[in-house]
Amino acid sequence: MLNDIYNKRIIELAGNIPRLGRLSDPDATATAHSKLCGSTVKIDLKMEGDTVTDFAHDVKACALGQASSSIMASHVVGSTASELRELRETVRKMLKENGAPPEGKWEEIKFLEPVRDYKARHASTLLTFDAVVDAIGQIEAKTKQPATVQA
Repeated sequence: MLNDIYNKRIIELAGNIPRLGRLSDPDATATAHSKLCGSTVKIDLKMEGDTVTDFAHDVKACALGQASSSIMASHVVGSTASELRELRETVRKMLKENGAPPEGKWEEIKFLEPVRDYKARHASTLLTFDAVVDAIGQIEAKTKQPATVQA
């Protein structure tokens, strides 16, 4: 039943999203958009080495996109690139392959587990995870480019 995915905790998370706004000098910005529902999440990310040091986001999404963005914003600072890539894959498997939700600091994602039964809602739930992984890739690409030689 659709009411299962809009449970009390999802509504609480969606109504209390931390780190809203934009960073003044992000290392990368990424946008993820769901064509199906029109939800959009734009994130700004700063990293030092492999670790996220700052994060902000502009969330124009349904309650599910807002809830997943809220969870991301609560725990992303201090997380590593590999942890965040693994997290996106875990959430994708949870929704699409009946995988288990993540544990530890990301355990609140379990409240999104009922979305599994509503394929049309998967994209909006995954937006924040896709955007963060995109931004990490941008940062890594910049740091791996050879320095330009000045003549």
